Amino acid sequence: GIEALIPVPIHKNKLRKRGYNQAKILADELGKILCIPVDEGLIERNANTLPQKELDNLNREKNLRNAFISTGKIVKYKCVLMVDDIYTTGATIEACTRVLHQMGIDNVYYTSICIGKGYSYGIKKL
Repeated sequence: GIEALIPVPIHKNKLRKRGYNQAKILADELGKILCIPVDEGLIERNANTLPQKELDNLNREKNLRNAFISTGKIVKYKCVLMVDDIYTTGATIEACTRVLHQMGIDNVYYTSICIGKGYSYGIKKL
Protein backbone atom coordinates (compact mmCIF):
# COMPACT_ATOMS: atom_id res chain seq x y z
CA GLY A 1 0.00 0.00 0.00
CA ILE A 2 2.94 2.41 -0.27
CA GLU A 3 1.80 5.31 -2.45
CA ALA A 4 5.05 7.28 -2.71
CA LEU A 5 8.73 7.22 -1.82
CA ILE A 6 9.93 10.27 0.11
CA PRO A 7 13.69 10.93 0.04
CA VAL A 8 15.06 12.64 3.14
CA PRO A 9 15.87 16.18 1.97
CA ILE A 10 19.20 17.91 2.36
CA HIS A 11 19.67 21.66 2.85
CA LYS A 12 19.89 23.74 -0.34
CA ASN A 13 23.43 24.89 0.56
CA LYS A 14 24.61 21.30 0.91
CA LEU A 15 22.84 20.36 -2.32
CA ARG A 16 24.53 23.23 -4.14
CA LYS A 17 27.96 22.23 -2.77
CA ARG A 18 27.57 18.46 -3.25
CA GLY A 19 25.51 18.57 -6.42
CA TYR A 20 23.17 15.74 -5.47
CA ASN A 21 21.03 14.30 -2.70
CA GLN A 22 22.06 10.69 -2.10
CA ALA A 23 18.66 9.82 -0.61
CA LYS A 24 16.95 11.10 -3.78
CA ILE A 25 19.21 8.96 -5.96
CA LEU A 26 18.38 5.90 -3.85
CA ALA A 27 14.65 6.69 -3.89
CA ASP A 28 14.67 7.16 -7.67
CA GLU A 29 16.26 3.77 -8.25
CA LEU A 30 14.00 2.04 -5.73
CA GLY A 31 11.00 3.73 -7.31
CA LYS A 32 11.95 2.35 -10.74
CA ILE A 33 12.29 -1.17 -9.36
CA LEU A 34 9.04 -1.05 -7.35
CA CYS A 35 7.07 1.14 -9.80
CA ILE A 36 6.29 3.63 -7.02
CA PRO A 37 6.54 7.39 -7.64
CA VAL A 38 9.11 9.51 -5.80
CA ASP A 39 7.81 12.74 -4.26
CA GLU A 40 10.51 15.10 -3.04
CA GLY A 41 8.13 18.03 -2.79
CA LEU A 42 6.49 17.35 0.58
CA ILE A 43 9.13 18.34 3.12
CA GLU A 44 12.25 20.45 3.00
CA ARG A 45 15.24 20.93 5.22
CA ASN A 46 15.04 24.55 6.32
CA ALA A 47 18.06 24.49 8.67
CA ASN A 48 21.64 23.91 7.60
CA THR A 49 22.45 21.67 10.56
CA LEU A 50 25.72 20.16 11.70
CA PRO A 51 26.53 16.71 10.27
CA GLN A 52 24.87 14.09 12.48
CA LYS A 53 28.02 11.94 12.50
CA GLU A 54 29.74 14.63 14.58
CA LEU A 55 27.14 14.50 17.39
CA ASP A 56 26.10 12.16 20.19
CA ASN A 57 22.56 10.76 20.39
CA LEU A 58 21.07 13.58 22.50
CA ASN A 59 22.59 16.34 20.38
CA ARG A 60 21.48 14.62 17.16
CA GLU A 61 17.87 15.01 18.24
CA LYS A 62 18.40 18.65 19.26
CA ASN A 63 20.22 19.34 15.99
CA LEU A 64 17.19 18.24 13.96
CA ARG A 65 14.38 19.46 16.22
CA ASN A 66 13.09 22.08 13.73
CA ALA A 67 15.24 21.23 10.73
CA PHE A 68 12.38 19.97 8.51
CA ILE A 69 9.20 21.75 7.46
CA SER A 70 6.24 21.11 5.19
CA THR A 71 6.40 22.68 1.74
CA GLY A 72 2.67 23.34 1.97
CA LYS A 73 1.90 20.92 -0.86
CA ILE A 74 -1.52 19.33 -0.58
CA VAL A 75 -1.03 15.77 0.60
CA LYS A 76 -2.98 12.96 -0.95
CA TYR A 77 -1.02 10.07 0.53
CA LYS A 78 -1.94 7.92 3.49
CA CYS A 79 1.07 5.58 3.29
CA VAL A 80 4.64 6.50 2.29
CA LEU A 81 8.13 5.04 2.48
CA MET A 82 10.90 7.43 3.50
CA VAL A 83 14.31 6.70 2.02
CA ASP A 84 17.71 7.74 3.39
CA ASP A 85 21.28 6.60 2.99
CA ILE A 86 22.08 5.65 6.58
CA TYR A 87 20.22 4.91 9.81
CA THR A 88 22.06 5.42 13.08
CA THR A 89 19.94 6.71 15.97
CA GLY A 90 16.76 7.46 14.03
CA ALA A 91 16.80 11.19 14.81
CA THR A 92 16.51 12.23 11.16
CA ILE A 93 13.66 9.92 10.36
CA GLU A 94 11.78 10.85 13.54
CA ALA A 95 12.06 14.56 12.67
CA CYS A 96 10.81 13.97 9.12
CA THR A 97 8.04 11.66 10.28
CA ARG A 98 6.72 14.30 12.70
CA VAL A 99 6.24 16.70 9.78
CA LEU A 100 4.61 14.06 7.57
CA HIS A 101 2.18 13.08 10.35
CA GLN A 102 1.28 16.76 10.82
CA MET A 103 0.50 16.88 7.09
CA GLY A 104 -2.01 14.05 7.47
CA ILE A 105 0.05 11.07 6.31
CA ASP A 106 -1.01 8.28 8.66
CA ASN A 107 1.51 5.56 7.79
CA VAL A 108 5.18 6.37 7.41
CA TYR A 109 7.66 3.58 6.81
CA TYR A 110 11.41 3.92 6.50
CA THR A 111 14.28 2.19 4.79
CA SER A 112 17.97 2.90 4.30
CA ILE A 113 20.90 1.37 2.52
CA CYS A 114 23.33 1.49 5.45
CA ILE A 115 22.92 1.14 9.17
CA GLY A 116 25.08 2.16 12.09
CA LYS A 117 26.73 -0.51 14.18
CA GLY A 118 24.37 -2.25 16.58
CA TYR A 119 21.07 -1.31 14.93
CA SER A 120 18.51 -3.56 13.23
CA TYR A 121 17.65 -3.04 9.58
CA GLY A 122 14.81 -3.27 7.11
CA ILE A 123 11.55 -1.40 6.72
CA LYS A 124 10.22 0.12 9.90
CA LYS A 125 6.78 1.63 10.52
CA LEU A 126 6.97 4.89 12.46
